[in-house]
Amino acid sequence: MTADTTESATEQEPDHELEKMSFLDHLEELRKRLLYSFIAVFVSFLVCWNFAPQIFEKLQEPLARYLPPGDSLAYTRLTAPFFLYMKVAFFAGLFLAAPVILWQIWQFISPGLYRKERRYALPFIFFGALFFVAGGYFGYRFLLPSTCAFFVETGKNFKQMVTVDDYFSFASLIILAAGIVFETPIFVFFLARIGIVTPAFLLQKFKYAVLLAFIFAAVITPTPDMVTQLALAIPMIVLYLIGVGVAFLFAKPIEA
Repeated sequence: MTADTTESATEQEPDHELEKMSFLDHLEELRKRLLYSFIAVFVSFLVCWNFAPQIFEKLQEPLARYLPPGDSLAYTRLTAPFFLYMKVAFFAGLFLAAPVILWQIWQFISPGLYRKERRYALPFIFFGALFFVAGGYFGYRFLLPSTCAFFVETGKNFKQMVTVDDYFSFASLIILAAGIVFETPIFVFFLARIGIVTPAFLLQKFKYAVLLAFIFAAVITPTPDMVTQLALAIPMIVLYLIGVGVAFLFAKPIEA
């Protein structure tokens, strides 16, 4: 056996430290990773707190452009603006802390990976954070304005008094959902690495993925026009195809 063969065999061996870890050890490791993630989010929260009014000012633009002249968001409790800015800072902090959170996820699962697979750490963190932020921006830039326009138009016969709490809950849900949807290629990567899915399987189920993409788009974007639904469905289909490519490159080898 040559040195190259020995090195290749070593890279294909899982980390033996995982075999030595008991169930309580796994729980302790999970607690540690959650603690580090919480600290990262808290620090990001403190950073974003200083810019919370400016962040919310940008966040409300997709709705403000469709409100009647002179109308603005309202609040019904004296403490509402303070707690709103806290939620805004926390929400923005999730995106800011995404690389650290992904690093903690990788640290938790890496003992169960082959040594050769450890080299995917930086690509996982970089592309995971990139897709998450890109999905959030997509939700803010394209989905949120269209849904706001639809609901404002639907309620045009009534006196509008949209509260800051209601709007933030609505906007953050759409943005966060879009960010999670854009993580599809990363999710497929893990399923492919552990052998749950294969490129052939994903291609075989492509027609069902297209159908589900349009159903999901119709639910998330309740506007009746096809343009808005296509704006969400097409990126979801593209992400699925990217996932097929990821599975083709990184799928677990089929044992003979």
